[in-house]
Amino acid sequence: MGKQGKKNLLVLGVDSLWADHMSCYGYHRNTTPHLDAFAKSAVRFEKAYSAYIPTTPAYHAMVTGCDPFTTQIVSLRNKTKLPDEIPTLPEMLRGQGYESLVIGFDGNWPRGFDKNLTSPAWGSWEERPLRKAENVNDVLFPELDRLAQGDKPWFVFLRHMDPHSPYLPPPPYDKLFFTKDPADPKVNTMKPVFDFAPFADFFKSWMPPGVSDISWGIAAYDGALAYMDACIQQIFNKLNDLGLADDTVIVLNGDHGETLTDHDCYFDHHGLYDCTLHVPLIVKAPGLPAGKVVKGTVLHEDLVPSVLELLDLSDVAAKSKFDGKSWLPLIRGERATNYSEFYITECTWMRKHGWRTPQWKLIRALEPDFHGKPSVELFDLIADPNEDHNVAEREPGVVEALTQRMNAYLERRKKESGKGNPIDLYELGTALRIGSVATAKKLQEKK
Repeated sequence: MGKQGKKNLLVLGVDSLWADHMSCYGYHRNTTPHLDAFAKSAVRFEKAYSAYIPTTPAYHAMVTGCDPFTTQIVSLRNKTKLPDEIPTLPEMLRGQGYESLVIGFDGNWPRGFDKNLTSPAWGSWEERPLRKAENVNDVLFPELDRLAQGDKPWFVFLRHMDPHSPYLPPPPYDKLFFTKDPADPKVNTMKPVFDFAPFADFFKSWMPPGVSDISWGIAAYDGALAYMDACIQQIFNKLNDLGLADDTVIVLNGDHGETLTDHDCYFDHHGLYDCTLHVPLIVKAPGLPAGKVVKGTVLHEDLVPSVLELLDLSDVAAKSKFDGKSWLPLIRGERATNYSEFYITECTWMRKHGWRTPQWKLIRALEPDFHGKPSVELFDLIADPNEDHNVAEREPGVVEALTQRMNAYLERRKKESGKGNPIDLYELGTALRIGSVATAKKLQEKK
């Protein structure tokens, strides 16, 4: 047991980590060998989802245990702030004697950490390589040395940005999965990427000059994962060297996935498709069964009540009001799933919401989007897991039934929270542009 007889908590909240591109989730490339080994010593959740896209609402759900009706956070460009009466996990743990630290967020968010430190994570093609994960470690390791010498248990939250574009890891990871000429004149698969005007300048600012092969982007993403994986292993080694590993609960989670070449949403994380929603969740803690795989569905708002239970602070959880629920009963086999269906939202580049069941995904646009996608999309996730075929017109009865279930949920949450749906406060339009890497960085800073 750690300081004051309490366990420490380390959360690796990776930005833009699509579970399907991790080798421990079945990906064909060996992108995450160290995290694969970690998963064998931990509990891995097959169906963890980010229901609220993108970054800001996802991380707020992760640190509050609450959904957007409670947090009122639904967009990267927030028109609202987290209500003062909603506590965050570091604030809850402070009352139990914990010291807290977060690395990787610009500005004073998420709220409540004792220390909020940053590390460089952006850069253009000319500024490559981007040693994002090493930069995190350079900030983290002196802090771990300090915490190890202190007399308090601690909570550290890390935001790794390696899977977030730009994907420009250092050698050999930059060419680990791509050894061809990215600007091969005989290949022209990048044309639709650069034809998408809202993101074209951003892509040109960090991709190789003249790049023509779209598979370079996929390989660059995978190389960034492999690089981050090696650096995360250094964190695990550091915990061992400091004698902290056995006293620390470790959680790896993603804020959302990444859309690479799918659904015309290239190398970003907009769209309510499963490439954006499906995230990893791997948990190692004293007493948890090594190598167990949980097949039930869990969401971000389940994280806080779960880790409080793992930290033997169930009394704190019992006094708190969460929208999520602990996934410990799934690990123990007491419950099959936390959700049989759930609400999904996005409100940064497109304003949409929907309803996901084990078989069906309904997506309804709240206004026209800059891709010109249909206002209603319906996918049969069993017959069409890649969501390539919109069957909304063929299945009007399913659309109507799912819409009714979603609307009933929305009315219930409005009454329970005493607040409106924050997504109704926005109107995005179709003229949005991301600009250069520098512009994208500024957008991330405005939380």
